[in-house]
Amino acid sequence: DHVNCGGINVILTPGRYNSAYFEHSYLAEQSESVLAESMDLYVENNCVFYRSNHGPVKVGAIYRRLSDDFMDPLCFRPDSVIGVPNLMAAYRAGNVAILNTPGNGVADDKGIYYFVPKMVKYYLDEEPILENAPTYLPYFKDDMDYTLEHLDELVIKDVAEAGGYGVVFGSALPAEKKQALKEKIKDEPRRFISQQVIDFEDLPVMDGKQVVGRKADLRAFVLSGDATYVWPCGLTRFSRNPSSFIVNSSQGGGFKDTWVLSR
Repeated sequence: DHVNCGGINVILTPGRYNSAYFEHSYLAEQSESVLAESMDLYVENNCVFYRSNHGPVKVGAIYRRLSDDFMDPLCFRPDSVIGVPNLMAAYRAGNVAILNTPGNGVADDKGIYYFVPKMVKYYLDEEPILENAPTYLPYFKDDMDYTLEHLDELVIKDVAEAGGYGVVFGSALPAEKKQALKEKIKDEPRRFISQQVIDFEDLPVMDGKQVVGRKADLRAFVLSGDATYVWPCGLTRFSRNPSSFIVNSSQGGGFKDTWVLSR
């Protein structure tokens, strides 16, 4: 029988060694949720419980900040030490809500970039207002040919990676590695996209006691429901490496204050 556990809200984090741990703790504080690691939670009778100082407390909803593969070692990767055993059993029983449900990142694939302008045209019969970085999908022959011929001008991205991993600038590769990458693209064309290199804006940042220019980008926050609303704020990230375009925190990137002067 399905039993609705109700209970507290939990932010499930991999722990303090994760590059985004500050965000996890801040989100928990601001949402008045409990920040928990895997050892803080357990499943009994298909319900999830939090080990508090005053005894077990039922968990009603979880916002997880770890990948599907690591959520439950009894359901996905058995070597995961950051998941909660039997979490999926509790979820399947309807006794806990997982806000970012397993599989919700099915379209979180860089290959989708290629199709976004086409989706706008198909579903809205409009031309996109904001342009994509020119994107090529080697799965298609014309794009494969273009990618192989212009590798020096392109950035190659592994569609299954995130956080700045799997990003290769063709211009930075020696001849031997460039050829090896071409062979890999030929062997697994669906695994990669290629894009024209976009020259990010240089913004002044503090590096120790010096003000220096570093590549930076802005991530906007958009709420979409009955209407779509662009929130008057954003996340500005910058590269600490003066020669790098990669700004992700997992690659050592930093964050700047974002000022919205007008709307």
